[in-house]
Amino acid sequence: VAALQDERNSLMSENEVMNDRLEQLDDSLDDPNTVVAKKYYHAQLQLEQLQEENFRLEAAKDDYRVHCEDLEKQLIELQHRNNELTSLAEESR
Repeated sequence: VAALQDERNSLMSENEVMNDRLEQLDDSLDDPNTVVAKKYYHAQLQLEQLQEENFRLEAAKDDYRVHCEDLEKQLIELQHRNNELTSLAEESR
C-alpha cells in the first residue's frame, strides 16, 4: 500500500509539472513577442496563404478543364468537317 501511495504521489507530482509546462506553452503562444508565438503566427499566415492559393488553383483547374472539353468538342467537329470536305473533294475530282 505504501509503495502504491508513493507511486501515486510521484505520478501526481509529474502530472503537475506537465500541466505547468502546458500552461507555459499556452502562455507563450498568447504573448506575440515570443519566438514560438512568432513562428506559430507565421505558420498560420503561410497556411492561410497556401489555402487561398490552393483555392485559386482549383478554380483555374476547373476553368481549364471546361476549356479543354470545349476544345475537344471543336476538334471532333472539325475532324468530321474535314472528313466531309475530303470526301467531297474526292467526289469532285
